[in-house]
Amino acid sequence: MDNPFESGQIKNYLLFYAGILAIVILFFLASSLFTKQEEKIEKKVFNTQITQTLKKENLEKSQTPKTPRFKLIDVNY
Repeated sequence: MDNPFESGQIKNYLLFYAGILAIVILFFLASSLFTKQEEKIEKKVFNTQITQTLKKENLEKSQTPKTPRFKLIDVNY
């Protein structure tokens, strides 16, 4: 096996590394140039006050007896 430092192949390795590094830098520059500027996002404000009608509806719903969704068979086999 030849030593890459003695046979002159180290130049090829360095050029390959420099080429990969240049490609990475170019992709980084391209991604930073073509990205959109962040727009300011407005904060959403929700109504936290519960009206009296909603409270009454919730009380009525909780007081009504809940019927089962499915009816079971009267006779067991």
